[in-house]
Amino acid sequence: MKAATLIGILIAVAGILLGGMMEGTSPTMLINIPAIVLVFGGTIGVTMASVGMERMKAIPGLYKHAFSGEPPALGARVGLIVGLAERARRDGLLALESDVAEIEDDFTRKGLQLVVDGTDPDMLREIMETEIDAMSARHKGGAEVFRQAGGYAPTLGIIGTVMGLVHVLSNLSQPETLGPSISAAFIATLFGVGLANVVFLPVAARLKALSEEEVEERTLLMEGIMAIQAGDNPRVVAEKLMSFVPPAQRAADDTTAEDATLSAVPDSAAA
Repeated sequence: MKAATLIGILIAVAGILLGGMMEGTSPTMLINIPAIVLVFGGTIGVTMASVGMERMKAIPGLYKHAFSGEPPALGARVGLIVGLAERARRDGLLALESDVAEIEDDFTRKGLQLVVDGTDPDMLREIMETEIDAMSARHKGGAEVFRQAGGYAPTLGIIGTVMGLVHVLSNLSQPETLGPSISAAFIATLFGVGLANVVFLPVAARLKALSEEEVEERTLLMEGIMAIQAGDNPRVVAEKLMSFVPPAQRAADDTTAEDATLSAVPDSAAA
């Protein structure tokens, strides 16, 4: 379910608020503007200082990806590669040139174009592995933004609490205000710890998981393209690539792979 991350965060927030209300805490008590400014502003500032402005600009897109990213359809990828392997085995590698432009995925299109151009197998693997490594590094940089924020937010919350307690200690002559002032001081810690563990760190973990899934998908595609170049039997290619598909999904993905195989082979080639 692609919205699981957002739903999970909302459930966590609702659980925290409900638990607090059951213990007698009013949600209005959490509205502490100085604490919000200190924790949010401070976290944004120190995170920007750590990762740079360019990565900060990418945050909206990273949130969107974390909240709406779906696992790759590995079965469909297997079907596509097997269909191309059948075409190449029957008509030759050059016959794939007409199919390259119709493939939407840049990584697959680039790999097949290199095959059609007669690139050396070792060079082809090196190029595609470099592409995968570069993609993984970019994804790691995106997740790092949220990991950094998750590390800084609790510390900023503690700083806010200490500043609030300093104010409390300077007004000991008014004991009737100590209780409300101390509780307000700890709101900053609540915001800092809450943001880190409910938002920033879960989003970082989700981005990491999505990256690992995409790396696995591209590794599958690379192995398939290498098998096409080597002229392997399409049935052997299918068996090899299905090893990338989790066992629990293979039964469902077999049908998807077969449908993708049929759609991947042009009518002229199937005739």
